[in-house]
Amino acid sequence: MEIVYQGKTKNVYRLPDGNYLLKFKDDVTGTDGVFDPGANTVGLSIEGIGQGNLKMTEYYFKLLREKGIPTHFVSADIEKAEMTVLPATPFGKGLEIICRFRAVGSFIRRWGAYAAEGQPLDAFVEVTLKDDQRGDPPITKDALHMLGILNYDEYETLKSLTQRIATIIKEDLQQKGLELYDIKFEFGRRNGEIILIDEISSGNMRVYQNGKPVEPLELIHLVLSK
Repeated sequence: MEIVYQGKTKNVYRLPDGNYLLKFKDDVTGTDGVFDPGANTVGLSIEGIGQGNLKMTEYYFKLLREKGIPTHFVSADIEKAEMTVLPATPFGKGLEIICRFRAVGSFIRRWGAYAAEGQPLDAFVEVTLKDDQRGDPPITKDALHMLGILNYDEYETLKSLTQRIATIIKEDLQQKGLELYDIKFEFGRRNGEIILIDEISSGNMRVYQNGKPVEPLELIHLVLSK
């Protein structure tokens, strides 16, 4: 295998058949030892979180497959914490698309003069550039088009897919007594189609139970045990 990318929470390898392999790590993003899905740095390591996040990702990718939503998922080897995926081309150097159902995290840090912590939001979609050096800056639809990252039709497809996928996950979590506050996705192009890539795990969502945040390992347990 040829390593093509070393990330904060997983490494990416190119396989001989043209597919890719994602190797999940036991690292999670955060600051000062506190988990934060919106952080740009590794905040702490949690033993077993790599396998757990892969199990959760497999669970949700299979759920989305049942709903007819295209993803890059091929298969998972939980023991090795490895996932095989189809190749896809990212938008520019990578975009993160966030769907927010409540105002927390960077939403409050930016717009707290107008919003209250935990304020309900109507599946608000926000796009940021994957750019650690510049703090993953938000970018508008017009800027994405003018910079040649994606066109207006692709933006609308991304927004629609984001809201649809986030709602499916939100409803699944509700059945488990959990509330999704926000979730982060990545998409890519494959054969002219926009597909969901990366992972769907405890590391890229904020979930609450009875008004309190659920920690990553506990979230994995709650999602997979019900």
